[in-house]
Amino acid sequence: MERRASVTDPDTPRVHPEADSRVRSLYFTGPRTVDVRSRPLPDPGPEEVRVRTIASAISAGTEGLLYRGEAPTELPADEELEALDGDFSFPLRYGYAAVGEVAAVGASVSAEWLGRTVFAYNAHESRFLADPETLLPVPDGISPREATLFANLETAVTFLLDGAPLFGERAAVFGQGTVGLLTTALLARTPLEALVAVEPDEKRRRCAERFGADHAVDPAADEFPDAFREVTGDRADLTYELSGDPDALDDAIATTGFDGRVIVGSWYGTKPATLDLGGRFHRDRIEIRSSQVSTIDPRLSGRWSRQRRHELTWEWLERLEVSELLTHDVPLEDAAEAYELLEKRPDDAIQVLLTYE
Repeated sequence: MERRASVTDPDTPRVHPEADSRVRSLYFTGPRTVDVRSRPLPDPGPEEVRVRTIASAISAGTEGLLYRGEAPTELPADEELEALDGDFSFPLRYGYAAVGEVAAVGASVSAEWLGRTVFAYNAHESRFLADPETLLPVPDGISPREATLFANLETAVTFLLDGAPLFGERAAVFGQGTVGLLTTALLARTPLEALVAVEPDEKRRRCAERFGADHAVDPAADEFPDAFREVTGDRADLTYELSGDPDALDDAIATTGFDGRVIVGSWYGTKPATLDLGGRFHRDRIEIRSSQVSTIDPRLSGRWSRQRRHELTWEWLERLEVSELLTHDVPLEDAAEAYELLEKRPDDAIQVLLTYE
């Protein structure tokens, strides 16, 4: 990353005017309790920039576990992301999909960063310091609100890399939240024979069909999983479990055919998954694999890097029509209402954004 020393005062950061002199950060303080706390606005160090956040995306799945106190407290928040230190014990800051504008740069950072719109894997807060090498400039043609979906789409890209859909296969996607819908949208661009979305909410099933699913079925229907075979003629070759519900994993296995593979993208936290593996699972040689965006499959790491995956994600974020997913904008000060919405009325929202104006 290009860096240059200031030609005037090497110890003085260069800044854009900012009205707010405090940093406001969201904290998970206990089960179903969040708080917004403030602290003085810090100046960037010589090798840092300060970002003024425009919006950040709530991860309904992961942050729902944190909000309910269902995340394993001894697990590191994310060992791959510098901005997320510590573990999942209360109180904690969390979030990994922030978009903002660079408002100040350190003395050794190029002034070209000033005013640039960037994406960061950063917690929900109004301002933050970052090494510019950890920031991803948002391409022209993608709005800040759309850019908040970058992390979710990167996850969907990873699911396709791990699942490796093949020509003529039948695929099923359990769960049509933000990540499930984006995964459905990408799978719809591959030469599958059939793509089925499995989702209990009627509105999300219709959204999945608009995103390219050939069929959308309700897992609560009495005839499920036979409903999948009725619309495709056979079981799935490739099944994604993205619902966040451990009980859905049994249905995902039952939907999968001989030598098929089940990709588990859900994180269940402390919720146990009880599976029925005594029937056709063993004889049908069904493979169950986990997929998580923090790392790249070792089988692909010789050809795929984080940078290559980032470039592909930006390309598809621009190609897809994602505005339908952005259903709610909530000011940071009202964050408690956003999490209550996702907890009590999850079918009313798809992607909730926190805003910082």
